[in-house]
Amino acid sequence: MPAQVPLLLVDGHNLLWRAAFGFPAEIRSRNKTRDLTAPFGFFALLRVAIRDELPAVPEVIVVFDGEHGSVERQDSDTDYKANRELDDGARKALEAIPVVQRGLHLYGIPWIEIETAEADDVIATLITHTRDRPAWIFSTDRDYYQLLNEQVRVLNTAMHPGKRHIGPDDVAARYGVGPAQWPSFCALKGDPADNIPGVRGIGAATAARLLDGGLSLDDLPASGRLTGAGAKGKLVEHQWQHVLAWRDLIRMRTDLPLPLEPTGDAGGELLKPAEVIEKLELW
Repeated sequence: MPAQVPLLLVDGHNLLWRAAFGFPAEIRSRNKTRDLTAPFGFFALLRVAIRDELPAVPEVIVVFDGEHGSVERQDSDTDYKANRELDDGARKALEAIPVVQRGLHLYGIPWIEIETAEADDVIATLITHTRDRPAWIFSTDRDYYQLLNEQVRVLNTAMHPGKRHIGPDDVAARYGVGPAQWPSFCALKGDPADNIPGVRGIGAATAARLLDGGLSLDDLPASGRLTGAGAKGKLVEHQWQHVLAWRDLIRMRTDLPLPLEPTGDAGGELLKPAEVIEKLELW
């Protein structure tokens, strides 16, 4: 039986942000009037990841956050992602999204943008639909750790070589929790990236100790660990309803209706970033 084609799910906004703000050189049009760093960097980083990090040519699907993707979570917690203010640099990066999407069309790479959904929920749903297939999630966002299993890895090329493929054992070794515990873990300790404060005084080490042995938040009240944790346990009890609400914010949805499904077919060879910019007539 032939090996399955690996699936590469790309967190589009995450990769675009890396390209816009972390690419090693500024890329400008020939007349110097247009800053092309974001789209050029996006395709350069994607090309290198596919060429150097995966065992075979993958099927690629790029997923973007919808314009109103955070609204549902913000309706339940107005502080959710409230720290992500749009400055001029961020607006310039967002303006590159249609350019990138046109470039993806040139590659024949499908992309998904659901107006009312965040990319992580779309990716979580895609992973659920391909349970038995090897898959990589290309992102620096640690929230994807909750999706990891023996078939699913996070690919983070911002890490040093040898540490870029992150699986369940890597999460357990570094944080002391498993993928299923990730939302409970982050609800306790907080997640600054999404403006989730966590329980004041509860750090990663304490959160991992409370959840040791595979416990979730639902197990804690009857476990005796909050009582045994003394003052820190009382802090958790005092904010218990907030902790449960934060966990719900962190949990990814896996039931979204999708405009397309993975085909199981490998993608074609990626063009060089400069060729994409040329085809888009942006030089």
